[in-house]
Amino acid sequence: MLVSDFNYSLPAELIAQEPLPDRAASRLLHINRNSGETRDRNFRDFPDLLRPKDLVVFNNTRVFPARLYGRRSGARAQPLSPRNPASRDFLRSSIEVLLTRQLSPEPNEWECLVRPGRKIGIGERLFFGDRNELQAEVIARGSFGERRIRFLSVADFFGELERIGHVPLPPYIDRDDQPADRERYQTIYARERGSVAAPTAGLHFTPEILARMKDRGISTTEVTLHVGLGTFQPVREERVEAHRLHRERYAISAEAAAAVNRARGAGRRIVAVGTTTVRTLEYSAGKSATGYVQPENGEADLFIYPGYQFRIVGALLTNFHLPQSTLLMLVSAFGGTERVLEAYRHAVRQQYRFYSYGDCMFIE
Repeated sequence: MLVSDFNYSLPAELIAQEPLPDRAASRLLHINRNSGETRDRNFRDFPDLLRPKDLVVFNNTRVFPARLYGRRSGARAQPLSPRNPASRDFLRSSIEVLLTRQLSPEPNEWECLVRPGRKIGIGERLFFGDRNELQAEVIARGSFGERRIRFLSVADFFGELERIGHVPLPPYIDRDDQPADRERYQTIYARERGSVAAPTAGLHFTPEILARMKDRGISTTEVTLHVGLGTFQPVREERVEAHRLHRERYAISAEAAAAVNRARGAGRRIVAVGTTTVRTLEYSAGKSATGYVQPENGEADLFIYPGYQFRIVGALLTNFHLPQSTLLMLVSAFGGTERVLEAYRHAVRQQYRFYSYGDCMFIE
């Protein structure tokens, strides 16, 4: 299976650069896998598309301000040339660090991506904030080009991040983050801090939508998957099967596992809000001989692409994803590759808004 099989054309003007003033005002493309019917709807229709016995599962991860801008010491650079007085300023020039996963709380070590990547070697010291509130050292380099850095101890590390860090908007949002993004690039039910990208299918929900679901007797539960490299790393292989996902931390509570397993045992439909929820449920079920999810904490690296047999998920709410991405491959595995790609072409023709701050689709 070729990665190029999951390509499509998207005009740049359809990439949403800002959230809508009203979260629930998004459009929703409704796909019925049995009939093949595709219908243009609004997200406010979503509660009415659910069945009374459905179980809707959310990912309650919380995005933290994981992007840091700082300076390097230049300690591991080549010797300065006396003929180039500007070189010292270059060595201490600005850097960007995206924290992707905490590896150890004490010492405080993180996996991260750095720019400019080739210039930041092991042993380099990094400084963040006007008063160097956070300082770190590069201690290792990973197989995906990421770095491992160790921060000096501070009294309130996450408090400092909240003060000097930036919302890690994806690169296709071509603007600096704004104060409003701290609220809008976050689901209203976000609780468990740890993601560097929002589970975007959940961005459409409002208290009104959740109340309407409750009024209809729709059951809900939550799992956690902290979005990191596994979700947004690009596919560099030519063949889909050769790609490997980076691990991402997840947690399923005993309460959530019981709710999912009761629904599955009773033959009720399980509706996943977002691809991260799909991967969490399917990864846990795939580890079990019974095919039921387990109450557990761990790291998931399940790569779902066409041919995968779903054990848990019976319907999926998801945003539109980048061409040739693992997320589009997952959606294609669930909805059928040609059906999904034709839905994407329809969405382009109908001027849907794409990606994180864009519209969504419901596949059942």
